[in-house]
Amino acid sequence: MSVVLNTVYNNYLSTYTPKSLTRYDMHKKSELRAVYNSIVKLNKDAPWYLPTTNKAIQNYAVDIKENARGLYNTIAQLGGLEQDGLLSKKSAFSSNEDIVTASFIGDKPPVNETMEYALEVRSLASPQENMGLFMDNEAVQLPPDTYSFDISVNDMNYEFQFAIGEDETNRDIQARLMRLINNSGIGIKASLLESDGRTALRMVSESSGLALGKSEIFHISDNRTSKTSGTVDYFGLDYVSRTPSNARFLLDGQERIAASNHFTLSKLFDVELKGVTAPDEPVHIGLKADSDSLTDNVTRLVGGYNTFMQAASSYLEFQSRSGTLIKEMKGIASLYSSSMEAMGLNMTQNGMLQIQPDVLKETADHSEDITDTFSYLKDFSNSLLRKSRQISLNPMDYVDKTMVAYKNPGHNFVNPYDTSAYTGMMFNSYC
Repeated sequence: MSVVLNTVYNNYLSTYTPKSLTRYDMHKKSELRAVYNSIVKLNKDAPWYLPTTNKAIQNYAVDIKENARGLYNTIAQLGGLEQDGLLSKKSAFSSNEDIVTASFIGDKPPVNETMEYALEVRSLASPQENMGLFMDNEAVQLPPDTYSFDISVNDMNYEFQFAIGEDETNRDIQARLMRLINNSGIGIKASLLESDGRTALRMVSESSGLALGKSEIFHISDNRTSKTSGTVDYFGLDYVSRTPSNARFLLDGQERIAASNHFTLSKLFDVELKGVTAPDEPVHIGLKADSDSLTDNVTRLVGGYNTFMQAASSYLEFQSRSGTLIKEMKGIASLYSSSMEAMGLNMTQNGMLQIQPDVLKETADHSEDITDTFSYLKDFSNSLLRKSRQISLNPMDYVDKTMVAYKNPGHNFVNPYDTSAYTGMMFNSYC
């Protein structure tokens, strides 16, 4: 059963929510219990509806829920879950974003501590690449049999078994091996390269850098495999065409090494290295001024709101209830439209928000008290948080469905599958 659940969850992540997870996707037991109790209460009073098996509707329900989660996380990352936290969230800057990007991930910057660093990037971290032999598309020069080879990744050993039949070509087997490796999920991506009518199997590790005492990320061999050996030498799978390497850089003049180009610095900055600096031309990262940080916060808040509205609008042609959702979101934004317009935020007819950067920045720069000037944004974000929770809890409320009957008031019982129907959609065809 655990294998089935793992397959379902992986399919869910890759199909419906390829978004990165945040620390706000982790919950305490008390929070999960509160969600459960809310679902029980909703199900107890909800009417009976006919279940739907339409794939388009199922995708819509899950997509709406995930976009509501995305909006919630956007506001949470801006400090919207804390009292007076939304406007005080700091933003980071980089003097050259083509080489180094940075974002502030701390709750509050340390008092009386320098918050600017100089980075000189000497080299980037790179993954391992194995390149097989380029082979003509002719019959395999191996006898028909069941073959296998082993791939060792991070001290874990994986065996791949496959059969070679009569009249199969080199390209047939290379394509089969590519699918086997890509579907295994062991941290290696395989592809076929073609040159002058010949093909080769290329394998690249998803991770980069080298652990202490290691010389490679993965190793391919069939010396001790359980089935017939010979395919590693025949296809050249064990040839390391590019060895993995660590990132090397100077941080305020001190040499540092990182296994990845993406790392955290002092638990305050999320840093990504994208290029190599010129000699004696470091990239400086640090915290922006309060007015610039607020402008960034407003831009991200508006971006999260608009992303959700675009997702809901994309279903208007076949889901009339998505129009209700859009109307409710527009109603929330319209309550603050006059305050928004005075500070460079305009609402369009379709409910989207547009930013006038110059007006917004001028308002922030000339404000004596930023918190007071933009206080309406706290109320706006709190309203969006409540709405996103409600949508995440019951996305089926915005699905066109047929009601069967109301429950008998005072004599009803909990129906555990009504508002939670989207959960079952993830398991469709698996159980």
